[in-house]
Amino acid sequence: MSRTVEQDSRLQEKLRRELGPQVLAELENPKTEDVLLNPDGLLWVKRAGEGFVELGPYSQQNALSAMGTIAAWHETVVNYDKPILECELPIDGSRFEGIVRPVVSGPSFAIRTRATQIYSLDQYRDTGIITVAADTLNGKHRAASSFVDEVKAQGLDHTAIIKKAVLEKKSILVVGATGSGKTTLVNALLLEMSTAAPQDRVIIIEDTVELQCFVKNHVQLKAFGNVSMLDCLKASMRFKPVRIVVGEVRGSEALTLLKAWNTGHPGGVATVHANDALAGLKRLEALISEATSSPQQSLIAEAIDLVVFIDEEPRLGAGRKVREVLAVRDFDHAGMRYVVDYL
Repeated sequence: MSRTVEQDSRLQEKLRRELGPQVLAELENPKTEDVLLNPDGLLWVKRAGEGFVELGPYSQQNALSAMGTIAAWHETVVNYDKPILECELPIDGSRFEGIVRPVVSGPSFAIRTRATQIYSLDQYRDTGIITVAADTLNGKHRAASSFVDEVKAQGLDHTAIIKKAVLEKKSILVVGATGSGKTTLVNALLLEMSTAAPQDRVIIIEDTVELQCFVKNHVQLKAFGNVSMLDCLKASMRFKPVRIVVGEVRGSEALTLLKAWNTGHPGGVATVHANDALAGLKRLEALISEATSSPQQSLIAEAIDLVVFIDEEPRLGAGRKVREVLAVRDFDHAGMRYVVDYL
């Protein structure tokens, strides 16, 4: 059903009131890139050249009302049965992603603003974004070799290795059987993130809420009903993640997760069921095959930096033991094997 110009104008004014002066001011700021509301009711902003800045508490009722108005503008709904809203913000065309219960514990949204200024290549050069020399900081295989060489040279134990991996934003796969302590170990990794990288924004995805995040700027998504882990993972990409953590990878979402880790979001953590570290990589192959018949061993080797295998150990007081820590360097297509180092 088409609306009149007057009806559109009223909806936009209603939306402006619901978004409030804080959000509107950021949308009008040419330096603002992202405006983010977390489930705990805290509003954050990411401006060009800056880290995440906390703006303070935001009315969850206003958030729900605004999402309802945005949904009405696009002639859809956002509710318990349809909890994810992906669209453009009516007032300026910014990209909008809204999520409500039961996927999150409180209304959450991510607004990605439209670019207000176009830079020339000369401006890129003058500001140092483009330089004469090639940037040699990136490169999985060089970085993997450097990490392994440093670990070996320093004679680090498993605890120090894992801490170093968290600090250096290595992507970690935690492997073990049911009841082996994978979730408890991931909670320890999340605690380490809160001290090693408190400025990072962490997105956590689970189908059963078990993980406890100590990073202040975090969002937890829960798969529910017709909202799958894959749906949550896709939605999370609009929520400006720095690190992505998945409680347990069980299906085709493995492919999307590894692509995310490999395209600008390293430093995450995920778990799979397997009987040793190397078997964890094979398990990922099987899960990815649910999404594509194309072999993805190279992607796995690119995306996974460290595999930690934890197992039950009744003889120890804690009843658990990390038995293997494996660094992934590459995949050898000729020999059809992963090139790894047991640390």
